Amino acid sequence: MAGVQAVVGLGNPGSRYDNTRHNVGFWFVDALACEAGEHFAVERKLHGEVARVSLGGENVRLVKPATFVNRSGQCIRALCDYFGLPVASVLVVHDDLDLPPGTVKLKQGGGHGGHNGLRDTINHLGPDFPRLRVGIGHPGQREDVVNYVLGTPGREDEKRIRLALARAVEVMPVLLERGIEPAMQQLHTAPPGA
Repeated sequence: MAGVQAVVGLGNPGSRYDNTRHNVGFWFVDALACEAGEHFAVERKLHGEVARVSLGGENVRLVKPATFVNRSGQCIRALCDYFGLPVASVLVVHDDLDLPPGTVKLKQGGGHGGHNGLRDTINHLGPDFPRLRVGIGHPGQREDVVNYVLGTPGREDEKRIRLALARAVEVMPVLLERGIEPAMQQLHTAPPGA
């Protein structure tokens, strides 16, 4: 796998979506930018906002698509084409209904699992990009999913999600320097009480 050169957080643009479960990808790239003391700037040609940071001695682009989640692939395709990035060098960060809040997992490639942002990204790029899956839990009924992902988590769930994102931020230098397998091992071996 090519080393990660860009981290794309999936989410919906606009302040009304800032704190929704569907925007946890934005939460993650915002946390990385904040830690590096960098800010996002609009890049119209890439259909999104971009920040450049140094993580683990590597220069990485952080991206927040300006398209809605269901059209995420448009931004990621433009990013790959403009910078000549291999698909395998783009880490896509997204909410995951199948994982409980407080769980975060790295994965190399795969299907979309019903996530429309991943579905669109796969349509544009194929399935071979790494993902960071951020657990948000499931509402229990399929018909409740849309309102659930566009809703805000309760205080305890948000706390769990943000702690999981902080663990993922800590493992990013390992991912960049040593690759996905060592990063997975560190991230998936949660410390006691995590």
